[in-house]
Amino acid sequence: MGSPCVTLDDIAGLEEAKETLQEAVRQHLTGVGTQPRSVLLYGAPGTGKTLLLRAIEGEVASSQFYRVSSYDLVSRWLGQNQELVRELFVRACTHQPSVVCLDDVEGFCGAEGEAPREAARKELLLQMQGALQNNAGLLVLGATAVPWRLDCEVTRSFEHHVCIPMPGDRSRALIFKQQLKGVLNSLTEADFTSLALRTDGFTGADISILVRDALLQPVRRLQRATHFRRVRGRRYNQATEEDDLLTPCCPGDAGAIEMTWEEVVDLAEPIIFMGDLLKSFENTKPSVDQGYLEKIQRFTEEVQSSM
Repeated sequence: MGSPCVTLDDIAGLEEAKETLQEAVRQHLTGVGTQPRSVLLYGAPGTGKTLLLRAIEGEVASSQFYRVSSYDLVSRWLGQNQELVRELFVRACTHQPSVVCLDDVEGFCGAEGEAPREAARKELLLQMQGALQNNAGLLVLGATAVPWRLDCEVTRSFEHHVCIPMPGDRSRALIFKQQLKGVLNSLTEADFTSLALRTDGFTGADISILVRDALLQPVRRLQRATHFRRVRGRRYNQATEEDDLLTPCCPGDAGAIEMTWEEVVDLAEPIIFMGDLLKSFENTKPSVDQGYLEKIQRFTEEVQSSM
């Protein structure tokens, strides 16, 4: 697996989750402390669970890191499921310190009577119990967007449960800034604040989709343009500015030259404006509904009451 390109500092918000994971990793690497050695992250898709796991992979660069999806371990062929789960934990225990990361952990919990998943679930419980009791250099992380699909035994097998919440106003503003980092834009602090307020109910992934659409707005302007004017600016992937580059303009603008984008040779890198982002709201809506959030809240309350 290649080196992760994200650190915990790159992730906006999620302070509780980051602190819990950092403490677990610190104990994992030093063997000192009483922090949990198995942590379940749960929350809506697109809120940062996968980013957190990628960042943790960087934090434990000196450890063996095994990140798999439960769906990769649950084979359709009866008998292979236990072997795959067992082999995963044998390798992790053999090459300590090590981290086992189980993404989509709900995949171990199928419908009642579904033999392959049931076999994998039982083997997971057996391996987690034995491995965590006897191997101080092992850390197990799990992640799921549908925690209510986990049965009680699987839920309890994780010592600590961390809800990854929807991003708040400040976090959403930071996500916009991160998404536009390195992109020529004219946005002000007031613009970022306004965008954060407009995206209440959006996940980080929703905001990424919105920004990607906004980055296409200059391309659409370019393709529609019938006139261009000369400006001082910079070319794509160039740091220095130069004169006489062309940018789309209105026919009535001073210096407007009638031409199509196909005739342009020296094109200035376009600027992303606040209007580009506002326009993209037409194409981007929140992916998480209130019913889903209520399910997450009920699961959180049930877990807290049972601990």
